[in-house]
Amino acid sequence: MPLSEQEQRLLDEMERSLYHNDADFVSAVGGGRGRLNYGALVLGILVGILGLGIVIGGVIFHQPWIGLVGFVAMFGGVLLALRRSKRGRGAPASSAGASGAARPSGSSSASNKSGFMDRLNDRWERRDDREE
Repeated sequence: MPLSEQEQRLLDEMERSLYHNDADFVSAVGGGRGRLNYGALVLGILVGILGLGIVIGGVIFHQPWIGLVGFVAMFGGVLLALRRSKRGRGAPASSAGASGAARPSGSSSASNKSGFMDRLNDRWERRDDREE
C-alpha cells in the first residue's frame, strides 16, 4: 500500500530531522560499511565454490574431515566475499571526530528531539481520530 502525501511529507520531515539532529549516528551507521571490494567478492565466490567441491568430494569418499575442510573453505569464501574496502571507512571516522568537537550543543538537540517526538505522537493521535 503506497504512502499518502501526508505520510510521505511526515517521513521526509523525520528523515531531515534525523540528518540534522543525529549527524554522528547517520555517519556511523550509513557510512561505516565501506565500499564493496569486487576483487574480494570474486575471490570469495571462487573459494566458496572450491569449498563446495571439497564438501562433495568428502561425501563421495566418505571422509568427514574432508567435508569439514570444505565447509571451512566455504565459510571463509563467504567472509571474503562480504569484506568491505578500507577506503570507505576512513572518511566517516574523520567526520565523526570533527562533529564530536561540537558536543556542547548536543544537549540542546536532545530537547529538539523530544519536541519532534511529541509532535509526531500528536500527529499520530490526530490521524487515529480522523479515521474513526
